[in-house]
Amino acid sequence: MGLAPGPDAWILSIGNELLIGRVVNTNMAWLGRKLTLLGYRVRGGLIVPDSVQDIAWAFRTVTNRGARVVVSTGGLGPTFDDKTSEGLAKAMEVELVVDERALEMIRRKYGGALTEHRVKMARIPRGGKPIPNPLGTAPGVEVEWRGATIFLLPGVPVEMKAMFESYVEPRLRELESRPYLSEAFLKVLGLPESELAPVLDRAMKLSDAIYIKSHPRGPELGVHTVELHITASGRSVEEAEKELRKALAFLEEKLRERGARVASLSTVG
Repeated sequence: MGLAPGPDAWILSIGNELLIGRVVNTNMAWLGRKLTLLGYRVRGGLIVPDSVQDIAWAFRTVTNRGARVVVSTGGLGPTFDDKTSEGLAKAMEVELVVDERALEMIRRKYGGALTEHRVKMARIPRGGKPIPNPLGTAPGVEVEWRGATIFLLPGVPVEMKAMFESYVEPRLRELESRPYLSEAFLKVLGLPESELAPVLDRAMKLSDAIYIKSHPRGPELGVHTVELHITASGRSVEEAEKELRKALAFLEEKLRERGARVASLSTVG
């Protein structure tokens, strides 16, 4: 899928474990896909260590570059190296405050027992609001800053995904108008990518709403194999699907004229 023509989004991943290769950053790939399907243009992602200075730098950097949405993962827990809220507060030049709503979420998780380290998870940048965590203990945070809506989510993938789908995704649908997207996948057998390229160029010139990405998969039983990912955007679902059908019809006709075999892998509206 190409970059969506919608508002700019950035993804931040916080954690030493990501930089040293101890943990594979699956969160960034998952979020990139979700944000794109929601019509946001994912302009980039940053991975930074558990350092207040580096975290603050990351938030300043992406907001300086015009981010409308920022989603960060990691660094919200009770331990000494959980510093995301502190880093964001430093960037914003505001205080970290104990949010009573977040404190109540944590109190319910632990049956009323609060310790210093548990209270730490309720400290958020002044002006922010907590995001419920249905599967874990650390609340997320939503805050507005420099024209961006910023969401802080835990780094544990199952918690992050649950919070994104239950809270962040509905919020993103409310924020501003975005294009609708439709996509399809074709498998092309019998032509190398270099011979596909002229056809792809012509297909993309049919409309500014069409984007095609080719993925060579290597010889399959001695036959050149390339998968095509076709994306179309529009002001409505119907418009996006119409553009997609136009591109697919053109591709299938022109590729078969060149002797290729073309199979549809799947289509997602």
